[in-house]
Amino acid sequence: MKLVRYGAVGQEKPGLIDKSGQLRDLSGQVKDFAGEAFSPASLAKIAALDAASLPAVSGTPRLGSPVGGLPKFIAIGLNYSDHAAEVGMQIPAEPIIFMKANNSLCGPNDAVEKPRGSTKLDWECEIAIIIGTRAKYVSEADALNYVAGYAVCNDVSERNFQLERLGQWTKGKSHDTFGPLGPWLVTKDEIPNVQKLSMWLDVNGKRCQTGSTATMVFGCAKIVSYVSEFMTLLPGDIITTGTPPGVGSGMKPPKFLNAGDVVTLGIEGLGEQRQEIVAA
Repeated sequence: MKLVRYGAVGQEKPGLIDKSGQLRDLSGQVKDFAGEAFSPASLAKIAALDAASLPAVSGTPRLGSPVGGLPKFIAIGLNYSDHAAEVGMQIPAEPIIFMKANNSLCGPNDAVEKPRGSTKLDWECEIAIIIGTRAKYVSEADALNYVAGYAVCNDVSERNFQLERLGQWTKGKSHDTFGPLGPWLVTKDEIPNVQKLSMWLDVNGKRCQTGSTATMVFGCAKIVSYVSEFMTLLPGDIITTGTPPGVGSGMKPPKFLNAGDVVTLGIEGLGEQRQEIVAA
C-alpha cells in the first residue's frame, strides 16, 4: 500500500493511493497515520478494505509527511562508503546515530528554508524506515518484522552548523523543513528487496546523486537491530539511513544551496520529491 497524509499544514488527513493512482480518503477508518496506526493489525485492517469504495479525493492536494504525531526522527551518518570517502571521513565500524528534531519533518514538496546565517546548505537523498512494532533488543534476523514500510527522505543539512559550530550534528540537521518525507509510505510487502533500490537527486535539473541501497555499509535490518540496543523504537518512529555520494560538500569546489534553487529526488518504488529553497 501507498499511505499518505494530505491537506494543509497541520490539517492533514490520512489517505491511500489506489492501484490506479487515485487518492482515496481514509479518515473514516483511521484518525491519522501516527503511532499505533502503523501497527501490523492496523495496516492489515486497511489492506482488507475495498479501496474502490473509499471516497475519492479530487484535485491535487498538498501531501504532508506520511508520518504524523511526534515520532523520534533518528538518522544514520556516513552509511555509504563512497560518500564517506568524498567528504574525507572514515567508514565507521558501527552505525553513527544522531537525531533530527521532529519539527524538521515536512511534506515531500514543501519549500525548504535556508536558515538565517546559513552558508553551507546541503542535500542528502536517503531511504527512511518507519517502525510498525515496538522494538527493543531485536535481532538482525528479525529486525525487518518490526518495520511498517519505507519512504524517501531528504536529510537536508547545514554543514557549517553541523561541523563547524561545535557540539553534535543535531543542530545542523534540525531546522524547520530539514526533513522532507514522502510522497508516501510504501508498506514493506511492496518492496521485495530493500537493499536493491536505485536512488537519485538533481539540483536545478543537474544530476548530483546516483546510487543504490545495495552499497549501504549497514543495511536496514542491521540498522533497526542496532538502534534498538540503545533506545526503544515505537510505531511511527523514523530512521533515515544515510546517503550515497554526490552531496554538495563533497564536490570540488563545494556547491551549496541558495534561495531559488530546486531540488528533485527519488528512490525506485518509493516515489519522488521536489523542493524549492526559500529564505527563512
